[in-house]
Amino acid sequence: MTDAAGRGNVVLVRGGFVDGSGWQGVYDARTADGYRVAVVQNPTLSLEGDVAATRQVIEGMPGPVTLVGHSYGGVVITGAGNHPKVNALVYSAAFAPDKGESVGTLIADPPPGAPVPPILPPADGFLFLDRDRFAASFAGDLPRAQAAFMADSQVPWGVDALGGTVSQPAWRTKRSWYLIATDDRMIPPPAQHAMSERIGARTVEVAASHSVYVSQPAAVADLVKQAADS
Repeated sequence: MTDAAGRGNVVLVRGGFVDGSGWQGVYDARTADGYRVAVVQNPTLSLEGDVAATRQVIEGMPGPVTLVGHSYGGVVITGAGNHPKVNALVYSAAFAPDKGESVGTLIADPPPGAPVPPILPPADGFLFLDRDRFAASFAGDLPRAQAAFMADSQVPWGVDALGGTVSQPAWRTKRSWYLIATDDRMIPPPAQHAMSERIGARTVEVAASHSVYVSQPAAVADLVKQAADS
């Protein structure tokens, strides 16, 4: 659906450990086509706070919104997507929880042989990824220097956000799309397949790392366009 201000409205929600600047490639692709795009700099201290921050951005959009989440951002859009302005959800290598689920419950029982994300023990209520293993796990298809910068500019991820549960999954009432990153070493591709099937999403697969939204923004932007134009 579109509005008088342009072709449509898109809101992008980041996941844990990174800030919203990684969305620039997707932002550039869709704004060039006339969409109005906003990036949520959600604080990732708690799921409740991140949903509130996302709803605030949605409120500021002039018309119907396509809501996009990467990684933990998928949990955020599953909650915030109940906003009446939201008409489509796009999960990009993201968690898609059901009622009562959190990132913590979704990663508690990984598929056999799946790589284990190098999350360090909590420090003062916050999580980080092991810097030396960041590139291989999170950004394996990005240039070494870019992956190193991401590792050294990590955003603390609150333990409370990791444990935040969804009470009313928006995908039960909103149309959903899902991009599976087949080389993901943070959220195993089999888990992504299972979540996308469970929510009945229209699904595409891309040979990319967990940082698919950075390494292949055109693929993510194309799926966003499908959702926004449907």
